[in-house]
Amino acid sequence: MTPPLIHLAEAQKSAPVTDWAARIGWVVGLLVFVIFLYWLMRQGWKWRGTLQGDLPELPTTPDDPGEPTLTLTGRYHGSTTAGQWLDRIVARGLGTRSRAELTLTDQGLDVVRPGAQDFFVPAAALRGARLDKGIAGKVLTEGGLLIVTWKHGDREIDSGFRADRADEHAAWVEALTTLANTTSTTEHTETEGAR
Repeated sequence: MTPPLIHLAEAQKSAPVTDWAARIGWVVGLLVFVIFLYWLMRQGWKWRGTLQGDLPELPTTPDDPGEPTLTLTGRYHGSTTAGQWLDRIVARGLGTRSRAELTLTDQGLDVVRPGAQDFFVPAAALRGARLDKGIAGKVLTEGGLLIVTWKHGDREIDSGFRADRADEHAAWVEALTTLANTTSTTEHTETEGAR
């Protein structure tokens, strides 16, 4: 009974690597392929920015933005064309993810992004807000993202934010929707009165 066990223990071992040139060639080839894929993704990002070059400059915060109604700290996850959660907008720095500090006043929404371009959404440009589960490049549980819809130039944009404390989202949806409805009602009344 002992001899078969000895034969199993003496099984052949794998041969040592002797063709280092082929091994190094494969590693270098793989690295070149990965770098090429990264370059292609970068070119695609630049091309998308060029296609969206007609997007006007982002508004900046006015000198007197007014008294804050709500504030929030969290993350900015990006912007897309309104209603098309995969059509990412990268022009004017809107594609850059970053930390964000939001401040809502009667004049609009101030978005401060350390390390990225800040922008301001005037109250007249706000179209509403909702809770959603995803925006290009980020998917969370249902209601995990605060989506703010606003108009810039001739384009409606959805911008996605996630608060450090997600229970703040509902208050933001209510406040942004109220401000958007109040502004649109005021504009509609002024337009009707001008006729």
